[in-house]
Amino acid sequence: MSEEPEKSGGESTLTVLLAGGVNLAIAIMKLIAGIITGSGAMLSEAAHSVADTFTEVLLLTALKRSDRPADRVHPFGYGKERYFWSLLAAVSIFASGSMFALYEGVSTLFGHGEPQSTSILSYIVLAVAFLLEGTSWVQAVRQTVRESKAENRSFSQYLRLIDDPTPKTVLFEDSAALIGLLVAFAGIGLHQITGSEVWDGVASIVIGVLLACVAYLLGRTNRGLLIGRQANPEIVRGVRDHLSSAPEIEAVVDLQTMLMGTDQVLVCTRVDFDDSLTAGDLERTCVRLAGELIAAFNDVTEVFIEPVPRTDPELRATVLARYGEIAERWNNQGQ
Repeated sequence: MSEEPEKSGGESTLTVLLAGGVNLAIAIMKLIAGIITGSGAMLSEAAHSVADTFTEVLLLTALKRSDRPADRVHPFGYGKERYFWSLLAAVSIFASGSMFALYEGVSTLFGHGEPQSTSILSYIVLAVAFLLEGTSWVQAVRQTVRESKAENRSFSQYLRLIDDPTPKTVLFEDSAALIGLLVAFAGIGLHQITGSEVWDGVASIVIGVLLACVAYLLGRTNRGLLIGRQANPEIVRGVRDHLSSAPEIEAVVDLQTMLMGTDQVLVCTRVDFDDSLTAGDLERTCVRLAGELIAAFNDVTEVFIEPVPRTDPELRATVLARYGEIAERWNNQGQ
């Protein structure tokens, strides 16, 4: 049984708003410093913050649109809109942040960039940006830790199985921002010490590669959610055990779950009922079991139960092809 984190939607909105405000302020500071000094690393960091700010706008869109109720056109609701807009956020990190940083780095290395100078302004901007980004990062970490504990998972396991990409996106982009600031600081410092612009260009390329990696990780997460990932294993096991323990059910033949949005799980199951049940008994049992599953598991919002014979060869082959040995154990229970 899973526990829904208290006010998770509200905290996600707070996390995104905080990150968005911080990134906008930092982008302006970095841009001014980059224009004054001509530093490729500073301009790359400015592009990084602009990309992050645009990302927060997309995440806010995701939070708002995904909460719309189900209607005739979308009977299962709009939960997956959160994954769509979050995927666009990952694309924006790559397109507007990574590509610009790589371009600045290559231009600097090959001597096609703007003339550069070192200035105390660059260090001040980077230091202030680090403090502001750290504030946003702490909020993202706090939310992720709280929600992982609420679901009795480790920090890494929660990030891997998370069904709300919003806090993960903010956490990853803020982590990349802090690392990028350190890289920019090193590039500008080495440029000042050696007098060579190569270090500034190398810093820009490292920032670009870092953003590309973050974009890939977030894109992969949202791709899996959009395609239709199964519910977390605890819910799957809990639903299976609950159905198996029902006196009217002889065997759980097939069990399919899919995330329809954040904290929204669709359950479709085929079960072999006791043959002595009447049609009326089957109807009442299906309604009762669906209600029990929705009450027992906060994330389960829709349940479909189909009576089937577990001996049907075509059905058995389909289930075995999908689940292998696990399905074999399901089919053998009760025999």
